[in-house]
Amino acid sequence: MKATAVYCRVSTDNQEAEGTSLQTQMEACLKYCHDKGYDSVHRFCEAYSGLTLERPKLNELREMVRNEQFDIVLVYCLDRLSRDPTHGVILTQELEKHGVKLEAVIEDVDNTELGKLISYIRGFASKLEAEKIRERTMRGRRARMAKGKIPGNRAKLFGFYYVPGKGEGQGIRYVNEDEAQWIRKWKDWLLYEEVGLEEITRRMRSLTVSTCKGKGIWRESTIRGILTNPAIAGKTYAFVYAYESNKSAKNGRGKLVRKPKEEWVEIPGATPAIISEVEFGAIQEKLAQNGSNRRRPSIGFYWLQSHVVCGLCGRRYRTKSQLVKSKSNPHYVYYYECPCGNRMISPNMCLNRRWNRDNLQNIVWEQLRAFLLKPEAVLAGVEVVRDNASQESYYRQELREVERALRKLDEEQLSLLQQAKKGFPEELVEADNKRINGSRTSLMQRKADLEDKMAQAAQTVDNMASIEKFCELTSRNIDILTDEDRKLLAKALDLKVRIEPQKVSIDGIIPISDNMSCDYLTPRCSE
Repeated sequence: MKATAVYCRVSTDNQEAEGTSLQTQMEACLKYCHDKGYDSVHRFCEAYSGLTLERPKLNELREMVRNEQFDIVLVYCLDRLSRDPTHGVILTQELEKHGVKLEAVIEDVDNTELGKLISYIRGFASKLEAEKIRERTMRGRRARMAKGKIPGNRAKLFGFYYVPGKGEGQGIRYVNEDEAQWIRKWKDWLLYEEVGLEEITRRMRSLTVSTCKGKGIWRESTIRGILTNPAIAGKTYAFVYAYESNKSAKNGRGKLVRKPKEEWVEIPGATPAIISEVEFGAIQEKLAQNGSNRRRPSIGFYWLQSHVVCGLCGRRYRTKSQLVKSKSNPHYVYYYECPCGNRMISPNMCLNRRWNRDNLQNIVWEQLRAFLLKPEAVLAGVEVVRDNASQESYYRQELREVERALRKLDEEQLSLLQQAKKGFPEELVEADNKRINGSRTSLMQRKADLEDKMAQAAQTVDNMASIEKFCELTSRNIDILTDEDRKLLAKALDLKVRIEPQKVSIDGIIPISDNMSCDYLTPRCSE
């Protein structure tokens, strides 16, 4: 009986929540296994775009393929594996390399070169269809907004209820008085009783008021999010967020960021007001004032937070505190640790050491201080970075050449398909197609490398002036820098502190130091 891995995919979380598409795919795949006498030893289901290779479940599947843990990968149809033809070529070559066969329930997968060519063309058409779906969706959203209705699936907010649909009185919000009364009370507490969000949160918990989702407990961040949403003042906006351009991101689109307000699109009349615009403005001023008056306590301050990386598993170290119980002097100890030390986060427990916060920060600061007090070292590092950044135009030119070569390969492959249809000798078609696929894989890898280098160079150029100025200022006032100043310095230098069992290294945009000597690595580091 052949060991089989079943992979099912949908594009959106809504489809996954409904269960229909994933369920029908899985049922069809399991029936196929039963009919063929296969043993479905692994099953993978996820909601992710088919236009990216960076998918959590697909990554698990590929890792098992490399370890040769099964004989067959089964999908419902080929576009469930990938909607990008180039990615499809990469995946099929990877399966072939490790002796794993690809099968689909409703399609015949021919592993000959001619079959791979036809699959590539089919994948290309699938990608075009995905783009058309995206364009039609955007057109539909804009048409809905023009009618004064809210697009998308995020219409539900605390203080309102939403009536779905396209007809009269549908597709808009209405005030939910049971919830809206609390927003008005928050406004009064904040503006007239002079209490902050922390006290409002405490009151809501003590009154046992149901949260937005009807479960859990109220949090300060939740209340802040509601009070800063223009919807409570009767303002509804669309296209507030957009994805940054980052093709190397896991979701294929990059980070979701807030757009400038002038680019937002207002939908008049879609949401009634719970409070007035004047009151909403006063709330924003009060929240800003309260935020500027807050002082972070010096105890527990981690200025290296997000800059410490585990050298064994690649995870960022997290910050932790632990109470030391003592009759004479009970106190907290603060430290950095790899999150994979917790089996709730990762089934594979990381054995890397944790570091006492003060010990690690003192050691890193000692290295940074020595670096900043040597102007010649700083200038030399800046010149190296500037030289690397100047390569952006070279990378751009090479990228254009790579893209031109990829377009030429697409044309060759389309021509090859026409020749195959006309009865051109199959062995010649297979040989040419194999050559084209190999060239495309190499070019795609080179393209990804160039795009990463261009992004790094562009970011460095943007930050170069501020880096130089910051280094100069800190070197002149180095002995009076606060923890906040050190945190800003670490961010400006894009500091990376890599922790390994027997060594610690520091690096950043500007080369800072070699690996630290083992003299630093004493048992006291993890106390």
